[in-house]
Amino acid sequence: MRILLFIIGIFVFLSQVRSVMAIYDPLSVPNNKMGIHILFPSELHTAAQMINGADKGSWGYVTIPIQSTDRNRKKWQDFLNQCLLERVIPLIRVATVPVGSNWEEPSNLDLIDFANFLNDLNWPVQNRYVIIFNEVNRPDEYGGVVSPENYADILSNAVDIFKDRSSDFFILPAGLDNAAITRSGAIQWSTYLRRMHNKQPDIFNKIDGWTSHAYPNPDFSVRPDLSGSNKIDSFRYDLNFLKRFTNKRLPVFITETGWSNRYLSESQISYYYQHAFSKIWSDPDVVAVTPFLLNAQDGPFKQFSFLDQNQQPKKFAYNLSVLTQAGQPVLPAVNIPPKLVEQPLVIHEPATVTQLQDPYADTKTFYNNIKSLFGIID
Repeated sequence: MRILLFIIGIFVFLSQVRSVMAIYDPLSVPNNKMGIHILFPSELHTAAQMINGADKGSWGYVTIPIQSTDRNRKKWQDFLNQCLLERVIPLIRVATVPVGSNWEEPSNLDLIDFANFLNDLNWPVQNRYVIIFNEVNRPDEYGGVVSPENYADILSNAVDIFKDRSSDFFILPAGLDNAAITRSGAIQWSTYLRRMHNKQPDIFNKIDGWTSHAYPNPDFSVRPDLSGSNKIDSFRYDLNFLKRFTNKRLPVFITETGWSNRYLSESQISYYYQHAFSKIWSDPDVVAVTPFLLNAQDGPFKQFSFLDQNQQPKKFAYNLSVLTQAGQPVLPAVNIPPKLVEQPLVIHEPATVTQLQDPYADTKTFYNNIKSLFGIID
């Protein structure tokens, strides 16, 4: 009996060490913060050439969304395999599906499905960066009704659910629309964060980093030297506000930013990017900048596209290649796909969601851990 208790104690200790040591600070290693936002895995090669440069750079970043109806294992494993070959670090933003003019409100079941799916894939670097939904202070991005309280529960659940599968998951919150004001169902960013904290007081201690949509507003057109909570240094306002709720240093991932060509020439935009990367986004808290968007073709985001109608890089796209450097992220220790985990350890009930809890979830998890320790297979 004493031997069994000793083994169990060692297992618990190793599990705790694993959870602490799994993710690493991306700012503690040589880092290439150049990045780009893409919409499809097929765009990765073009993105890699841009953010890694011709020869001197490596391990830039791409932000890419994955919808709840798009969990094709081969497609996404092929994408992550190509990230390894191209030396690109993926920031995967989970998303629901559009319903009418809104994105469907997320649920705990979405989190469980995403966590199981993404945990079953081999990732190119040790940190598995996952962004939990998008601009949730806008009603069209959150089921038509904004709820900071509901999202605080969802985000807290996400941390627990993903890290229960693997402590390599690096959980990032949704980037907010910092230009939104409290009107027509939207909620101003600082009000939104305060209400999140009121619902989940520890939420900003639980996340691993900060997501910023640092657009140059108004009209995505203002000069890069102007400062404000709705401009390209908005992340500084976010971090300063968050000091009220946490002492934790949150590395910043600017996953959306960019100037519109409606009022600016390519030369102006090129100069603005040069200034932004050298004077603003050079901030020591910034890990990655992935401007929106690599390739919009004729879609509604054409004004932001880094590629022209002939699929050639625009003038300002070369700024990413010129400023790139060699990154050295921590690579995974092993490359063996883990098993799926059937149940999360803890679920904090969202304000508008009700579901039955499994009273034996902790016991089942402990039992499965012991089986794993001794190599027992059902």
